[in-house]
Amino acid sequence: MNETGKKIAHFWEQVEQTIEQLLETEQGDRFDADSLLTQYRDKLHKVDCNLTFHFERDEDEEGPLEMIFGCDGYPESINSVLHLVGEAPSMQGVTFKAFNERYDPVPQQITLGDELCEIQDFWFALREVKGRLHLEIYLTDAPKLLDMDPRVEAVMIYLDALLGEYELMTRIWALEWFDLPAVPTDFGLQPLECLRDTFDDMKAGIAPIGIRVH
Repeated sequence: MNETGKKIAHFWEQVEQTIEQLLETEQGDRFDADSLLTQYRDKLHKVDCNLTFHFERDEDEEGPLEMIFGCDGYPESINSVLHLVGEAPSMQGVTFKAFNERYDPVPQQITLGDELCEIQDFWFALREVKGRLHLEIYLTDAPKLLDMDPRVEAVMIYLDALLGEYELMTRIWALEWFDLPAVPTDFGLQPLECLRDTFDDMKAGIAPIGIRVH
């Protein structure tokens, strides 16, 4: 077993030994086990510093808890996610998945801190340039520093919900941000909630690649 394989094995050993302890602390959509979750993150980052995870459960709470792994939008870490989940053992009460899947219904609003972000506030253009898909996002007062604006995080959540994290990383070559014009339709723009249908119509002829955020 190579070094990465050993680190993955150590991560799953930790999860197997502690998952029942974690489940006992579940309160709504959260867990009162910060030290345990920190241990999971630390072991994951030894495998690949881009690896992330979060938990989801169906609203009816009848199905198993889902532990979903991703790589924070870094396409170079896709194989790490797939390798990790491919080695996941079978555990009662929890299932393990790679990447956020498309979500239905797509949320119409997202609250991040004190900021309420509504999907109707965002528009897009999806263009094929030399066999690659370029996604342009339009919003009022487009930020100069992306990581300083909660609307950027909201858009990324919407994109995961609309396209699925894996396809977002492997089909969209470039993601760019622009100021929203006064009359978006005059520039051929569409509301963000229409992105899924437009993307599905265009993706068949596009070879899988990665994502580059400008």
